[in-house]
Amino acid sequence: MDTKVWEINIDQLKNRDTKDKLDEIKTAFTYGEVVGIPTETVYGLAGDARNSEAIQKIFSAKGRPGDNPLIVHIHSVEQLDDFTELRDPKVQTLMTHFWPGPISFILPLKGSMLAGNTVAELNSVAVRMPSHPVGHAILEHVGFPLAAPSANLSGKPSPTAYRHVIDDLNGKVYGVVASEPATFGLESTVLDCTQYPYRIARPGSITKEALESVLEETVNRHETGAEKPISPGMKYKHYAPRQPLSVIEGGLRNNTHIDTDGDEKIGVIAPENCREYVPEGAYFISLCSSEDSHREAARNLYAALRRMDKSDVDVIYIHGFSKNAETEALMNRIYKAAGDEVIKDDHI
Repeated sequence: MDTKVWEINIDQLKNRDTKDKLDEIKTAFTYGEVVGIPTETVYGLAGDARNSEAIQKIFSAKGRPGDNPLIVHIHSVEQLDDFTELRDPKVQTLMTHFWPGPISFILPLKGSMLAGNTVAELNSVAVRMPSHPVGHAILEHVGFPLAAPSANLSGKPSPTAYRHVIDDLNGKVYGVVASEPATFGLESTVLDCTQYPYRIARPGSITKEALESVLEETVNRHETGAEKPISPGMKYKHYAPRQPLSVIEGGLRNNTHIDTDGDEKIGVIAPENCREYVPEGAYFISLCSSEDSHREAARNLYAALRRMDKSDVDVIYIHGFSKNAETEALMNRIYKAAGDEVIKDDHI
């Protein structure tokens, strides 16, 4: 059976028939079904965070490893009282400043309200409050917390539009909400607040510098290779197309090492103003207007990887952006998509 699609755009939220659609979606969640919902970062595959059978449907549909915890989504801070220990006023300051928005906070878990497989049997839980108007309205209408990883097959590029969800999961999940695309395009920043100083478990659009400016104290950068991940995105290869992908570190204009001698068909993902450096005959996808268009590149990255995945190219090369606070999350996802396969220029 095909996945059910509800069309709910932002400008339709106050329509009479939207209430009926929201009622249907709530009923689906209540009966343990899973639904693709929009957020400002990527589309999420949501299920009742209290229902272990619903959570297992998420893991099964995605093919996701069971030790990879899920982020719990809420519509109000008051919901945290039901399942977290929130004692530090500094965390509340960050929530007031950045929520709703693309940041998740790892907090100590309280009680047994959440299903054990939601948090991968950890004693902590990552929580966020999305700002996408339709996603937020769904959470508010449902009333209980929803666990929601990205709505894609595990390891593949995350979905930034509902059609990406259909491409990956049609027939595998109960439904998906067709709404506006994600505006950020990269998953949320995840801040571990169970240790001090706080530590970024996964970089996102809210940077270390932005957090420190609010806290007025140091936040530690993320670490890789955790034995047991406490946040999505810490341990496994993610966001990868089926073809081998290499990062051209230092950028396309600085590199002469793209192999054009063989019979393989080459694909290149890079800023538009680097098109002139693309080898003749290569399949080119423009990621953004220029090397400085970091937000545009982040918003378009997963869609570009998905287009390459569907193409007939044999190998893919992707532009490596200059490393700074604004590109940290973008380059984190690019390196993970490539499995850290990097081509360095001799002059860098």
